[in-house]
Amino acid sequence: MKKQILGLLILVVFGCKPNMTDEYFLQKIVENLNEISSVSYFEETISSAPGDTIAFTEAKRVYHKVIVNSLDSLVGASSFTFLSEDTTKMTDFYDGQVRGKVNWAKQTVKVDSFVNNPHPFRLVYYPFYTKINSILKYALTTEDDIQVNFEDYGDSLYFRLKIIDKHVYFHINPITIKNEYIPEDEISQFDIWFNKKDLLPYRMESKWHHVTLFQSVYSPNLNFSKAATMHAREYFPSYFSLQYFDRDATRAEGQVGKKQILIGEIAPDWVLQDVDYNIVKLSDLKSKVLLIQFTGIGCGPCHLSIPFLKSLAKKYEDQDFELLSLETWSNNLEGLKRYQQKNDLNFKFLKSSPEVTASYGVPSVPVFFVIDENRVIREVITGYSKGETDKEILETNSKSIVTSCV
Repeated sequence: MKKQILGLLILVVFGCKPNMTDEYFLQKIVENLNEISSVSYFEETISSAPGDTIAFTEAKRVYHKVIVNSLDSLVGASSFTFLSEDTTKMTDFYDGQVRGKVNWAKQTVKVDSFVNNPHPFRLVYYPFYTKINSILKYALTTEDDIQVNFEDYGDSLYFRLKIIDKHVYFHINPITIKNEYIPEDEISQFDIWFNKKDLLPYRMESKWHHVTLFQSVYSPNLNFSKAATMHAREYFPSYFSLQYFDRDATRAEGQVGKKQILIGEIAPDWVLQDVDYNIVKLSDLKSKVLLIQFTGIGCGPCHLSIPFLKSLAKKYEDQDFELLSLETWSNNLEGLKRYQQKNDLNFKFLKSSPEVTASYGVPSVPVFFVIDENRVIREVITGYSKGETDKEILETNSKSIVTSCV
């Protein structure tokens, strides 16, 4: 086992397991977490761009009630999420069988029973304590190439896990994601802080190549003894109408709807800010051909598209063409500016608004709109695949530029 001692810091590298002292602490923490039968807590979540500490979204604070369920092999617990300012108003739930979203304004509850779920996991909230328990068990037992740091901060213990050359999410089990958006030298990193008095976690930072996620819990109320039960129906009125999520219909609607409805229509006008707080209006742009990308910091395909978009802006810089990228996930201009500088973007980078994003019918990103000199939408290209989407955009863009010059 190769070790490097740095003061109180013990660094264990190259696929080695924690030393006996570290392993003892981790096992004690796992034992403690295994004893939890139910827990309620406030949780604050913030996201930032890779390598940055400035949040690109406003902090999201909610209240969770969680019941551990060892029979649930996909999630490990049922969870019920409430507004932080009104802990009687449930917004989301997962009961081990279905997930649901409660809309108090529309008086509806939309339920997903996971029929035709295309993933080997469920897209639900994975409870803070359950997820960390899974991370620690993995660190203790895996044969993967990992690096482990453990440090004593006096009243807290700090633990870091780096997984080398893998893009890993932790549900009840580690899920390794492989696709063209993930770099070969990807490192998945999880930094966790524990209160030394009770050996319970209170903060975690999860880092991948495209995003950093900060999670903190407050005012936890833990139950280690008696079993608890909860039913989602107890937390919304009986007169709320039930709607059922149809995954096939939603997928077909998303694939066909935008092109059929928007192509040939006048592009909705907008007034937005760039990263220097300058006002930019669609109606003021003079170029005859526009390529507008709706993007999101933290979106893997969006990040992968940056080199191509930079080359596109360079290729057509002397022609009547302009490329603009509209950020839909972040509302922090300072964070956007740092992202623009870090990636050396050579095209306009603007902060979109929910109203503008909705007016273009954008449910997910990236989406590209080719707009002519009359501000008519000529093409809509959804998603990004390196090479394939590049070719599609180049061909569409070239035709539009030639047409505008006739």
